[in-house]
Amino acid sequence: MNRIQLPILATALAVVLSACTPAPTTAPEAAATSAPSASTTPRDAFFNHLTALCGQAFAGEVEVDRPGSTGPNPFADQALVMHVRECSEQEIKIPFHVGEDRSRTWIVTRTGDGLRLKHDHRLADGSDDPVTMYGGDTAAEGTANRQEFPVDAFSQEMFTREGMQVSNTNAWAIEIEPDVHYTYELARTDTDRLFRVRFDLTRPIDAPPAPWGAAD
Repeated sequence: MNRIQLPILATALAVVLSACTPAPTTAPEAAATSAPSASTTPRDAFFNHLTALCGQAFAGEVEVDRPGSTGPNPFADQALVMHVRECSEQEIKIPFHVGEDRSRTWIVTRTGDGLRLKHDHRLADGSDDPVTMYGGDTAAEGTANRQEFPVDAFSQEMFTREGMQVSNTNAWAIEIEPDVHYTYELARTDTDRLFRVRFDLTRPIDAPPAPWGAAD
């Protein structure tokens, strides 16, 4: 009778062990596919907002100029036009025309740590202005709609050399509300100086001529 019970016992044990075996896990490939992608950073979103404007031009107006200029105001009674003229994955060039003065181009560049704003200033013959390529890098994460650029050491050295020490506390910002407005801002951290010019993104206009120093 013991010889009959041993096979029965072995079969029962096998059934119990199979019930305890864990269910197969999801294949690594399937798990990787279902994982969410990395979220876009505020700086990436901001850069993408600018890229979406590439090839378009917009009219603007001075929103704030505090304190007012004591000398001739170069922006008074002038047509103000921004043109998002050149775009790549790393850099966007935005000429800023003031009437017939086509000397200014804003350059926004991706860096390893954030974004950089530079001001490319040219003379009418296309050569570099003595004060050019000043600006700074983002120091904070910012938002998808606003990025701030404190003055960098290169710019401070140039400002000092050119007798423009008042600009050594400059801080620039760009704001963009998609399909609404784009705003360029200059402030000084040690005074109440504030300059803002806003461009209407709801009404694209004809592209202006090339900035000085650039090919048509």
